[in-house]
Amino acid sequence: MGKREQTHQRILDAAVRVASREGLEALTIGKLAEETQMSKGGLFAHFGSKESLQLEVLDFTSEAFNDRVVQPALRMEPGLPRLRTLFERWLAWLSRPEVPGGCILLSASSEVDDCPGPVRDSVVAQMRSLLLLIVKLARQAQEQRQLRAGLDVHRLAFSVQGLLLSYHHSHRLLQNPRAQEHALAAFEDLLAQAMN
Repeated sequence: MGKREQTHQRILDAAVRVASREGLEALTIGKLAEETQMSKGGLFAHFGSKESLQLEVLDFTSEAFNDRVVQPALRMEPGLPRLRTLFERWLAWLSRPEVPGGCILLSASSEVDDCPGPVRDSVVAQMRSLLLLIVKLARQAQEQRQLRAGLDVHRLAFSVQGLLLSYHHSHRLLQNPRAQEHALAAFEDLLAQAMN
């Protein structure tokens, strides 16, 4: 990795921290200049605009999520082991200390839900992709006969997403020390219902 790529990586790490703490909309070239002690002109050369910066942060976050959550889950045996690993690693992702404000994708979902444009389109595409991944893993569990054949896997994915959102809220906002315990128990209850 060359010096420019290393600098770009360092800037993106800082941008993720700012976006996590203050929100994606608060992430500006000026704010990032303060965080990185770089000139606005130098940062502008890397990103060109606030929107480009936001989109790159979303892509960067998505790649990190894929590396830390999705790929480890896909290395598990098909069926419930993959689904459980995905859920457990997703919980860990939502608790990472390096992003003090929580998951940027979840926060951005609320920030840009009624703001048409490329940033919203990116968030929507990434969140839909994650829902479809849960559906895919649930179908694999059906094929393995670990979940009942008539199960509505889209409803299961909706419920799993609901648990993740509830965990994020309980852990980050309410600082509930039992949030992870509750989320894992609720997930197992959901799977138990899906088996019968």
